[in-house]
Amino acid sequence: MPTVKIRWFGHSGFSIEDPSGKTVLVDPWFQGNPSASGGPEGITKADFLLLTHDHFDHSGDAAELARRTGALIVAIFELTGDLKSRGIPESQLLNGGSGMNVGGTVDLGGFSFTMTEARHSCSLGAPVGYVIKTPSGTAIYHSGDTGIFAGMSLIGELYPIDVALLPIGSVFTMDYRQAAKACALLRAKAVIPMHYGTFPILEPNADRFVAETKKVAPMTRVVVLRPGEEAAL
Repeated sequence: MPTVKIRWFGHSGFSIEDPSGKTVLVDPWFQGNPSASGGPEGITKADFLLLTHDHFDHSGDAAELARRTGALIVAIFELTGDLKSRGIPESQLLNGGSGMNVGGTVDLGGFSFTMTEARHSCSLGAPVGYVIKTPSGTAIYHSGDTGIFAGMSLIGELYPIDVALLPIGSVFTMDYRQAAKACALLRAKAVIPMHYGTFPILEPNADRFVAETKKVAPMTRVVVLRPGEEAAL
């Protein structure tokens, strides 16, 4: 299978570049992000921009990045409508501004995006995650901000996960123990930890997650990235 390039921007932000040359951004947050590897000005190309919820550390740069790149924004109905009211044209919003909702799948440009539940909070709609199937066949699960939930086993059963992107920072999301157990539920081949080290109250590094995953999900390979670093998976 051709490799997909996954770059971590810090916190929960990623770019996913398929061998076809198409790029997906998920929750890219730069302005005010102390762990960011750069600024939004460094993002000049994207085909799709996926948002998991409306908190500033996930969607704060969405409008600017949409205008900069021309990317189509994929988000839940209420968040999509809010972006429309802020001047993002319908042509850059999924389904002309209607967005999508949990359980739905849309096929766009060779990708499929399936919106999954997440256990968190937000003001607009509900927090979500995504299963992203790339044109080259790689299945990537970005959980969004979430606590662990039993339905992760169904996600792994329905959509065999090649790479999971999971928060480990605790306080606002899963901690390292829950995230390691999530790997076992998902039966993911590989995992990249996220949402840690950004602020002092979060888990400072991935060390405990790496050790715990070796114990409870030895089938899952842990790939630890530094902000700005890229992995070919």
